Amino acid sequence: MNDPDINAVNQDFIRYDQVAKGHTYKLAESSTDEFDTDYEIQTFDFSRFLRGNENERKLFAEEFGAAVQDIGFSILTGHGVDNALYEEMNERTEEYFATTSMEDKMRFRAARHGSVSQGYFPIRETSDIHPDLVEGWVWCRRAFDLPQNREEKFRSEDFWPDTKFEPVFRELVLAHERLIKPITQAMFQGIGCDPHLYDAKLTETNFGLRLNYYPPLDAKDDASGAGRLLGHEDVDLFTILPAAEVSGLQVWNHHSEKWVRLDPPAGSLIINTGDYMQRISNDRLPSTTHRVGKPIDGSHRSKPRISFPMAVYVWEDEILDVLPGLGEPKYEPIRAIEFHTHSTAKFYGDDYAVK
Repeated sequence: MNDPDINAVNQDFIRYDQVAKGHTYKLAESSTDEFDTDYEIQTFDFSRFLRGNENERKLFAEEFGAAVQDIGFSILTGHGVDNALYEEMNERTEEYFATTSMEDKMRFRAARHGSVSQGYFPIRETSDIHPDLVEGWVWCRRAFDLPQNREEKFRSEDFWPDTKFEPVFRELVLAHERLIKPITQAMFQGIGCDPHLYDAKLTETNFGLRLNYYPPLDAKDDASGAGRLLGHEDVDLFTILPAAEVSGLQVWNHHSEKWVRLDPPAGSLIINTGDYMQRISNDRLPSTTHRVGKPIDGSHRSKPRISFPMAVYVWEDEILDVLPGLGEPKYEPIRAIEFHTHSTAKFYGDDYAVK
């Protein structure tokens, strides 16, 4: 029998949203969904910004900023991270979920630490409203042996059932942390702001690394109407997502009101802006709806899908206010922890929100 929540739409939960989201979509993939086969998410060579001269950086920022303003998504090549690292992360993610017992997984059951729900999410329990067919695990900066302001001594056993995995995934975190400021600078410059406005806030900032393991769907799950990951918007500044080996990512095109299937090149990075960024950009950079659906080739019945997005946050006590030069602010300044937890209370219950 189909889960009754499968028929929910995003507007059922609009009271939690902290930025304007006027469109309506069904949370689960549906046989009646329409797909936009003409629209293509733009791909950019990020080396133009990382290693270009002043004029090259300016032109890149203008093009990148325009693309992100248009749909909230873009694809980056030339970012400097070796695809061999992503191939290894695929293998180690599958190993991590396969070798960790359910008893050990549940010892680290997800709970709120600061703004973010961190730890293990069992299949079908990504949130209270999403019966997603995915296992997930989230670690924030505190779970890695990294420089940061903290009073307690780092103990990997507090976050990892098998501590050998911490340095493995720390390598991925370090590779992506080097890209946080340049991506932000390009976005800010692309919308006419000082590119360095957030440099201090993003120095050793918080983030959320999420490992997703989507098992192959058996006949019952395939027919249930449940999605691999149902429609949502990210709550962060932006997300860094390496292209997955198995397809399925779909993006909502607010122009055509249809879904766009992404097919990014191997080794590329998908970048999408979230709620933090929509708020501070005064709605210039949208927090765009996306989901993971079933690939056209039917590979979801035989192959697992693995992804490891990294969400970029600011620390809990930072103030989110509209950037200068973007017109009359539509939003009042707000502490990040209040903004974040009120938005994500729709997934975890009203008690999750910090007043």
